[in-house]
Amino acid sequence: MKLEFFGAAGEVTGSCHILQVGPHKILLDCGMIQGSRKDEDRNRDPFPFAADTIDAVVLSHTHLDHSGRLPVLVKRGFKGPIYAQNATKDLCRILLLDAADLNERDTEAENRRRLRKGLVTIEPLYRREHVLDTLKRLDGLGYRERKEILPGITVCFYDAGHIMGSAIVEVTLREGALQRTLVFSGDLGQYDTPILHDPAVIETADLVLMESTYGGRLHRDRDSTISEIGDIIQSAAHEHGNILIPAFAIGRSQDVLYMLGNHYQPWKLDNWRVFLDSPMAIEVSKVYWDYPHLYDEEATKLRKRLNEMPELKNLHLTETVQESRVINRLKSGAIVIAGSGMCNGGRIVHHLKHNLWRRECHVIIVGYQARGSLGRQLVDGRQRVRIRGETIKVAATIHTVGGLSAHGDQSDLARWYRGFENQPPLYLVHGETASAQALAEKLNTELRAPVTVAHTGQTVDLASL
Repeated sequence: MKLEFFGAAGEVTGSCHILQVGPHKILLDCGMIQGSRKDEDRNRDPFPFAADTIDAVVLSHTHLDHSGRLPVLVKRGFKGPIYAQNATKDLCRILLLDAADLNERDTEAENRRRLRKGLVTIEPLYRREHVLDTLKRLDGLGYRERKEILPGITVCFYDAGHIMGSAIVEVTLREGALQRTLVFSGDLGQYDTPILHDPAVIETADLVLMESTYGGRLHRDRDSTISEIGDIIQSAAHEHGNILIPAFAIGRSQDVLYMLGNHYQPWKLDNWRVFLDSPMAIEVSKVYWDYPHLYDEEATKLRKRLNEMPELKNLHLTETVQESRVINRLKSGAIVIAGSGMCNGGRIVHHLKHNLWRRECHVIIVGYQARGSLGRQLVDGRQRVRIRGETIKVAATIHTVGGLSAHGDQSDLARWYRGFENQPPLYLVHGETASAQALAEKLNTELRAPVTVAHTGQTVDLASL
C-alpha cells in the first residue's frame, strides 16, 4: 500500500500520482506539463510505468494540467476506466477534443518548419481518435457518491470549489485487515467567490495530498479586486485602448463574464464591445448552465430571478476564425476574453501580437502563469517577447489581478487543512518549490502540521502511517 509522486511535485503542472494497493495500481490525475517549449516537450517522455499496468484513473477535474495526458495514456495501452465527477466528464469531451485539434494543427506547422530545414518530422502527441477512445472510458459520479472501483479501493468526490465539477478525492484503501484513507485536494478554490460552493470540509484522513499553487502568497480581497478592475476599465476608456483578458475556457471565462454582467452599469460597459473569443469557452458556458445544482446560493438566486447569468447586452460570441480576425481591426473600445489562459497558444496570442506594442492598451492577467509561458513573461515584466517568431515590444500595461484566481491562496489552503480534526500528515504538491515551502512553514509554525514538500519519485508507505 504505497503512494508515489510522479508529476506536479516541485512544479505546478503535470499532475499525476501513482497509488498501489496489493496488485492494483491507480493514477490520481494524468495531466499535461505546461510552460516553456522545453517543459512541454516532456509530455512525450515515457511514463515511469507501463500504461497497460494501470487499472484505473481517478480524475480530480478537467483542466489540462490534470487531464491532458489521458489520451497519451490510452494511446500507450491503458484500457481501464477513468472516474470523474459528472460535470468533469462532460467538460472533458470539450477540452480534450479541442486539445487534440490544436495538437494536430501545431504539429503540422512544426513539421512544415522541419521539412524546410531537412529535419525528421514528428507525430502529434495524440490525435482525435485517441481522445474518443479516452472519452469512452470516462465514468461519471456525483459528489458524495461512494463507489468501489477495484477490490479494496473506494472513491468518493467532494466539491473543491475550483471550477465546475472539480473534486476533492477521498480514497479508502483496504488490504487484508489494514485500512487507510487518503484525501487528495485536487485544486482548491477560494472561499466566498461567486457561482461555486466553498471547498468541502473533510474531517478525517490518514494522509492528505494538497496543492500549493499559491502557497506563498495572499490574494487581494474580492472588493479591492472589483475596484481595481473598474479602475483599469476607466483608464483604458480614457486612453482609447483595448483590454485583453487571457482566460482559461473552463472556469475563468465564466467568472469574468459573471463579473462584467454584475458591474455593467457602474463600469459603463455600454461604451464597450465585449468579445468571448473562444469556441470552447462558449461551449463550456452551456455546460455550466446544465449544472445549476452545483451553484452557490448567490448564483442560484440570480438564476431563478433572471433565468440567465447577468446580462451583457454588448457581448459578442466569436466562434469562427474570421470573426476573431475582425476584432484586431478595432483600435479601441474592445474587451477581449480569449484563451489560452497562459498565453501559450490559442486566439489570445494573435490579440497580444496586435495590441502589446500599443501603450494605450491593457492586459489583465486573471490566472496562474506557469514558468516559461508567455503569460509568465508578461507578469515578470519582460520588455520584449517573442510571438509567432516575431519580437514584440511590450508597451501595454500589464495588470496581475490575483483576486479572481480559481486557486485558493495561502490563507484558504490553511483554512481547508484546519477542517481535519485529527491533523493528519500531509504532502504538498502542485506548486513551485518556493510556494510549497512557504505553505509548509506556515502550516508547521501555526498548526504544527506534519507537512512534507513532495518531490518526484518519492514514495510514501501508507501501511506505516
